[in-house]
Amino acid sequence: MSARTEPLRCALAQIDATVGDIPGNAAKIAAAMVQARERGAALVVFPELALTGYPPEDLLLKPHFLDDAAEALRGLAAQAIDVAAVVGFPERDGGDVYNAAAVLADGAVAGVYRKLRLPNYGVFDEQRYFQAGERPATFEVNGATVGVTICEDIWEPGPPATEEALAGAELVVNLSASPYHRGKGVERERMLAQRARDSLVAVLFCNAVGTQDELVFDGHSVAIDHTGATVARAPQFEESIAVCTLDLGAIAGARLRDPRHRGEYRAARARGGPLVDRLGATRASSRPTIPGSDTLPPYRATPLGDAEEVYTALVTGVRGYVEKNGFGGVVLGLSGGIDSALVALVAVDAVGPDRTHTVVMPSPHSSDATQDDARAIAANLGTDALELPIDGAMEVYERLLAEPFAGREADLTEENLQARIRGNLLMALSNKFGWLVLTTGNKSELSVGYSTLYGDMAGGYAVLKDVFKGWVYRLVRWRNEDAGRELVPASVIERAPSAELRADQRDEDSLPPYDLLDQILEGYVEHDLDATSLVTRGLPADEVARVIGLVDGAEHKRRQAPPGVRVTTRAFGRDRRLPITNRYGG
Repeated sequence: MSARTEPLRCALAQIDATVGDIPGNAAKIAAAMVQARERGAALVVFPELALTGYPPEDLLLKPHFLDDAAEALRGLAAQAIDVAAVVGFPERDGGDVYNAAAVLADGAVAGVYRKLRLPNYGVFDEQRYFQAGERPATFEVNGATVGVTICEDIWEPGPPATEEALAGAELVVNLSASPYHRGKGVERERMLAQRARDSLVAVLFCNAVGTQDELVFDGHSVAIDHTGATVARAPQFEESIAVCTLDLGAIAGARLRDPRHRGEYRAARARGGPLVDRLGATRASSRPTIPGSDTLPPYRATPLGDAEEVYTALVTGVRGYVEKNGFGGVVLGLSGGIDSALVALVAVDAVGPDRTHTVVMPSPHSSDATQDDARAIAANLGTDALELPIDGAMEVYERLLAEPFAGREADLTEENLQARIRGNLLMALSNKFGWLVLTTGNKSELSVGYSTLYGDMAGGYAVLKDVFKGWVYRLVRWRNEDAGRELVPASVIERAPSAELRADQRDEDSLPPYDLLDQILEGYVEHDLDATSLVTRGLPADEVARVIGLVDGAEHKRRQAPPGVRVTTRAFGRDRRLPITNRYGG
């Protein structure tokens, strides 16, 4: 007669790992193991490749990098006393590397599971680096059988999670580094609930949090019971250790009452051999040493609203890029327009007003209203506002180019010179003071090439690279509402968009209205729809053709754009990759 499975106290340790900082990441993991043990957790789960950060990219091609990770893992294993930990790391085995999860228990590495499903789409490139594992795996902690999966392993129905459940797992853990896009946390939680119901298992999902270059990880780790109910939910975009107790004994009763999987189990047994690898067993303490921590109810953070979620992702992306790359501060050109206003808001919330530096660079075409708004925004946010008029520099350029330009009318060339003068000034400040230049162009403009190479595209980080114009307005309005006051004056939101590079210029002189432009771009860029499909949706054929031509003709510009925060499923650079030299129309 088998023993009754007792409740299992578990911890989800969503940490912000830095790619390549193996000692720093190991220290975070060790500290989280201590905290989990002190709060009575018998099992603590960490994100995918937590030891090295995700994605390590070509660092995985360096043998010494893999050796350093292995040495750090052994050091962590020695600290796994009275708690079992599942830690993501790259495992080197001969000429292969595996995306792996190590089970640490009783001061040793009890076993290793190797990721079976290697994603190779969108931002993922795992087949370039990793060999796929061959078998599902389980281990035991305090009498409970626990299946191990890594990220993509659980996104598709079926093995390995189903085979682990058939082999007796009451709980399936999933180590993940699931990059953020708008709405993904709720989508992911819904999927995990379905997996739990399908296999009558509890699911413990631990996601990374923080940033890596253009990727943002939103955390939103969850514990879900076999009915699909969320037992615990960690907050979004914050490091956290969420502790909960899972009633795994209830699963045995549920399986007795629901015999749907018996046929699958007989079929699997008939195929011969064990269903999964057994990685070992341990008995871990579940007695908290922090008084009262075992009586606290599981924490269930409320998911953020749509606008707040995207805004927080932008703040997280900027903060992580600045801090992890050692910049002393950020600098941006503040024009009095909506785009630079949003970048200023994000920058101040990311690194603070003392480390955010704004520059007002009026030209003869700049209106008093926009310049007054730029100064008001800087004052409202508490940042400095350096005044650098560019009319003198424009005159110098005009004199230098007078002879070769003789007999030619002024055109886009002179407009672009203004943007390039401003870009040079911002880069000079960056060089002198070590500030990161934040560019202010949005995804709508970048899509159609309404931007200047080595001008407004010059900089180190493109905050709005993946944010369409309509969302820029939405995010500024949300931030004003959240603050309870007009951090950005209403005149900035209401004014017709203009680059102010010539007299009486309006964006709509060169582009369709932004609400129409964004609809076309969403179809063409986000969903790869052709002109016929877009017109069928009711969009005007002439504007569709014009926008497609602009998008296709601007690929060479986008290749030279700085990295920026990814908030959609089709960000330029990592997701959408098209050849520059390309004669396929539409």
